[in-house]
Amino acid sequence: MRTNRGDSKNYTRGGRIRTGISLAVGFLVVEWLVQIINFLIFGGALSNYGIRPLDFNGIWGIFTAPLLHANFEHLIGNSVPGAIFCFLIGLSGRKAWWEVTIITVLVAGIGTWLLGGPGTSHIGASSLVYGWLAYLIVRGLFNRSFSQTALGVVLGFAYSGLVWGVLPVYEGVSWQGHLFGAIGGVIAGMIITSDDPVKVAKR
Repeated sequence: MRTNRGDSKNYTRGGRIRTGISLAVGFLVVEWLVQIINFLIFGGALSNYGIRPLDFNGIWGIFTAPLLHANFEHLIGNSVPGAIFCFLIGLSGRKAWWEVTIITVLVAGIGTWLLGGPGTSHIGASSLVYGWLAYLIVRGLFNRSFSQTALGVVLGFAYSGLVWGVLPVYEGVSWQGHLFGAIGGVIAGMIITSDDPVKVAKR
């Protein structure tokens, strides 16, 4: 017996698109709101709450650093790819997005805190951007989805230039945050199951 799932499938597809859009918009609203408040009300002082490696007073920066940016140019650079990746991950549902994001934040933050270099402070959502991108590139390999694998290949080529960001070649750029963010994204792709393609049961 085979059930006609056409209507529910269309509804699910529409719901996933709405979820992706809401997550992308939410990301932009939070990042820009924090930036505006930081500079208009605090005069940029919130930027001091980044990750300060090997400083236990700065360990909470693991959670606050992705919300802070040095200036609006820095924020704009993370906004466009961040929103795109949020949308694409959101197509797999909110649970998948939260799992990938939390894993990336923890791995990127802890890795940067351990190896970021004493006397430095690391801020910016680029660790998330690298984590989300790495996850999107590899997830299809682990959940055996052809469409997700194909998307990963396209994204890999489109954003291949970002690979230089994980190397210590640019002064003032947190390559540690980029590197460990990408590692977090790969780990997320390996271990989470909420992004597995929905299988239609036949009976």
